[in-house]
Amino acid sequence: MYESIRTPVNYGGLILKNRILFSPTSLGVSQEDQIARLRRIAQGGCAMVIVGDVPVGRHSFGPTLYSKKGMAFYHSLTQAVHESGCRICAQLHQSDSNVKAMLKYVPGVLTRSISKEDLRPLLNREVGPYITGLSAQKVRAITDSFGPAAELALEAGFDMVQIHGDRMCGSFSSAVFNRRTDAYGGSAENRARFAVEAVSAVRRRLPDIPIDYKLPVRQTHPPYGSAGVLEEELPVFVPLLEQAGVTSFHVTLANHASLTDTIPPARHPDFGSEGCFLKFCDQVRRLTHLPICGVGGLTDPDFVEAQLSAGRMDCAAMSRQLIADPDWPAKVLSGRTGEIRRCVRCNRECLGGMMAHRGVHCIYERKETP
Repeated sequence: MYESIRTPVNYGGLILKNRILFSPTSLGVSQEDQIARLRRIAQGGCAMVIVGDVPVGRHSFGPTLYSKKGMAFYHSLTQAVHESGCRICAQLHQSDSNVKAMLKYVPGVLTRSISKEDLRPLLNREVGPYITGLSAQKVRAITDSFGPAAELALEAGFDMVQIHGDRMCGSFSSAVFNRRTDAYGGSAENRARFAVEAVSAVRRRLPDIPIDYKLPVRQTHPPYGSAGVLEEELPVFVPLLEQAGVTSFHVTLANHASLTDTIPPARHPDFGSEGCFLKFCDQVRRLTHLPICGVGGLTDPDFVEAQLSAGRMDCAAMSRQLIADPDWPAKVLSGRTGEIRRCVRCNRECLGGMMAHRGVHCIYERKETP
């Protein structure tokens, strides 16, 4: 049973032992805890762990590849995951947060006149003016930085890199935020330039490395997502990214809107069903022969197997489900599906924990506490 799930796959040049990936997740925990948790997820049998938000710059809010401490952390992380015969991917990203603009909201947050829920849309409002006002020289310096960051990621032990198509890549891609009138703005081809240059910077330095691209799709009917690529613009973006050197696509809904859209609960009006974002994979599949990874509320082994068998996706990425039960792959492949702790997509301790700044957890953890 589950022959498609268990079958190894060439994912853009990297051989994976099966078709289950841990999708990039901001866990919001200590470095020591992050290593332990990703080690545990790797032990559960997934084929690859994608580490979210690895910054391409020297200065960031998280560990950087350019510091001794940062490199030591990433070395420990890759070693912990490799112990279980699991691959590991670095999601390279550039933040589009306007730090100077953020400072004006600090007093309101401290006095609680601005709630955590109110802060996100306020910060998103600052994105457009920020990326629109960057000089072309600064933009090119940022896209060039993806190349040396990818080299350092390989030194740290990562097997491949993923370009984070949201964050600054997604903001440049979107006419909602990108109001530039130079070569980086206006037409879809111009708005794709930032992402294309970021991919090209990696490919120039590392001709053979597999490059995954997190492709965020912006839906208009009904509207979801602010950054990312409009559905009707995919025929422009996908070929350009492929020509630049992308070897696989990780397809999902665009961000910079409500987190309950990109991390939808079971009660979501449009994305409450299993495999809620796979319709975007269908659109991308018509445009490329490269491997595609699908994501979105995947919990049911029979459903995942059926979608893989039908060719809608080549790999299935899970976050909340592997947090709820890291052993999902091992249980499926050993015929113990009845033992799976199924994610109920309540978002109480995962998204809720992240929003409350106590880290991503799961309701099952509380149930197991003596």
